[in-house]
Amino acid sequence: MPSYRRALVPGGCWFFTVNLLDRRQTLLIDHIAALREAIAVTRRDYSFAIDAFVVLPDHMHAIWSLPPGDSDFSTRWRLIKSRFAKALPRHEKRSDVRIARNERGIWQRRFWEHLIRDETDYARHIEYCYINPLKHRHVARVCDWRHSSFHRDVRAGLFPEDWGEDIAMSGDFGERQ
Repeated sequence: MPSYRRALVPGGCWFFTVNLLDRRQTLLIDHIAALREAIAVTRRDYSFAIDAFVVLPDHMHAIWSLPPGDSDFSTRWRLIKSRFAKALPRHEKRSDVRIARNERGIWQRRFWEHLIRDETDYARHIEYCYINPLKHRHVARVCDWRHSSFHRDVRAGLFPEDWGEDIAMSGDFGERQ
């Protein structure tokens, strides 16, 4: 069995990639209200700050900052994924292994996380979140994607509305190449 090492830094800031099991599905945007509710209830029970968030049809990226003394992002993701899955009808195909474990066939079992190292790393990952819908050709402009905290940051004056029209992104951000 693989050994997964997680960087557990109390009060740290992380970038995450979380994927649906079947990347051809569009469940995340088809059921965006259920996803928002799962996140809101989890934040009520286990506080965390959302520095950036973008939801695409089959995956999402987030940057979270946890409260001082807290490094348990895994519980938060488990709860979000579980609450979202419980809100959906049971129509997905499941493998024999998932049936035996009484697991839904909605999410990939794990998620990818990266501990943010410094301000440059932070800015790079925020930008990656916001450029992602453009990268996947869901929109022609970043501001046209509705399911993103980009709009919150535009209202706060952190980004201009036309941001991203001249940016090229490269690097490993937890997605298949």
